[in-house]
Amino acid sequence: MYTKILLASDGSEHSHRAIDEALKMVDPYKDEVHIEVVYAVDGDQSKKDVLKYGDSDTASLKRKEKFQSTIEYIEAKGLAADITILHGQPAETLIEYANEGDYDCVLVGSRGRNKFQTLILGSVSHKVVKYIQCPVVVVK
Repeated sequence: MYTKILLASDGSEHSHRAIDEALKMVDPYKDEVHIEVVYAVDGDQSKKDVLKYGDSDTASLKRKEKFQSTIEYIEAKGLAADITILHGQPAETLIEYANEGDYDCVLVGSRGRNKFQTLILGSVSHKVVKYIQCPVVVVK
């Protein structure tokens, strides 16, 4: 039984499907499950966000707000959830975070928002499957 789930999200359609898959997986015992939604911001996106919002504190707040509806969606299904924003290259950052976090399972969409990733299995999901030390579910 999975009770501590890490769900990598970038707000893409594939990550939304991963959320729905996680909810289906744990529905029979949802009262015992905690889902942590993680968004890894790379340096380029972080700079764009600061330029857009004027300062890093506002950019951080806006990132959390971006995922508030996701958290509310998960909680409306009867599960505990929260959001963690990480900084760094998404694949490497997610791998390190997941391996240090003692998760039962990691869910990730097969492709993200990056245009190059629409051509092949996303480079982030490929690396995550290869290096995370717990079961990984890739949702397409």
